[in-house]
Amino acid sequence: MGKQRVLSGVQPTGNLHLGNYLGAIRNWVEIQDQYENFFCVVDLHAITVPHNPATLAADTYTIAALYLACGIDLQYSHIFVQSHVSAHSELCWLLNCITPLNWLQDMIQFKEKALKQGENVSAGLLTYPVLMAADILLYQADKVPVGEDQKQHLELARDIVNRFNHQFAKNKPVLKLPDPLIRKEGARVMSLTDGTRKMSKSDPSELSRINVLDSPEQIVNKIKRCKTDPVRGLTFDDVERPECHNLLTLYTLLAGKTKEAVAVECADMGWGQFKPLLTETAINALKPIQDKYKEVMADKGYLESVLKDGKEKAEAIANQTLADVKAALGYTVPL
Repeated sequence: MGKQRVLSGVQPTGNLHLGNYLGAIRNWVEIQDQYENFFCVVDLHAITVPHNPATLAADTYTIAALYLACGIDLQYSHIFVQSHVSAHSELCWLLNCITPLNWLQDMIQFKEKALKQGENVSAGLLTYPVLMAADILLYQADKVPVGEDQKQHLELARDIVNRFNHQFAKNKPVLKLPDPLIRKEGARVMSLTDGTRKMSKSDPSELSRINVLDSPEQIVNKIKRCKTDPVRGLTFDDVERPECHNLLTLYTLLAGKTKEAVAVECADMGWGQFKPLLTETAINALKPIQDKYKEVMADKGYLESVLKDGKEKAEAIANQTLADVKAALGYTVPL
């Protein structure tokens, strides 16, 4: 038997932040030799909310380059752009037509984002989870690395698989049921300005997140100004001190230390001692990624060749799955 297949992706909506890196991409890197991996830049998802057309292409290249800079190895993984494989859009439409509306209206992220957008909310935001399902199911993925906030979307994908196979492929299932691959530690990195909220690109404050490409000066400023509390002595898991737990977790992950070791190291520290330690650790941890990113971006021909090869590998699998789905639905074969 060959390796199991993994599919995941990140939207090209600006720079990656530590939540993206520590909660997702670093996990991909650590386990990539165990699987056959397809990592895409999900640019179709990027337009479910208002976006800037002038920067979409550049942001797409940035994310692809950061995949490589963070350690995605082409020996084990394929990198491609979602919109370059048209099967994503076509399968999304087919799955939209068998997905009950109430399933989508019950999605927590849709409710939250629709509330923010008001009357300007798009139909694309409602059907976003179906596109995510299409992304996964096209590649017959066995595992999908997801954060806690994406578990509901993966459950929807599984519901769609069961519904499709039951209605149209009872004798021989066409779509594979994917399982979540969740990183236990660091799966949810929180905001620097509010330890109860997830670190997010959509937060209007740049001070809420450390971006992977932030300069040392920017990192110094953000950690210096991040929210803390007046209590001396730093501890994990205190519900009254969410920022303390979050910053200790960041230090643990960036320094590559155990939670137990950090608890002992920082037990008697004040913020004046800890913040410079976290700052230095973050700068040192991100420097190799930033150096590799600059190297990749300096050779656009190489990056384009990586994406072209990834597209070809992705299309070979995606087009076969799409053909099988269309056959099960009763479509004619193109002449």
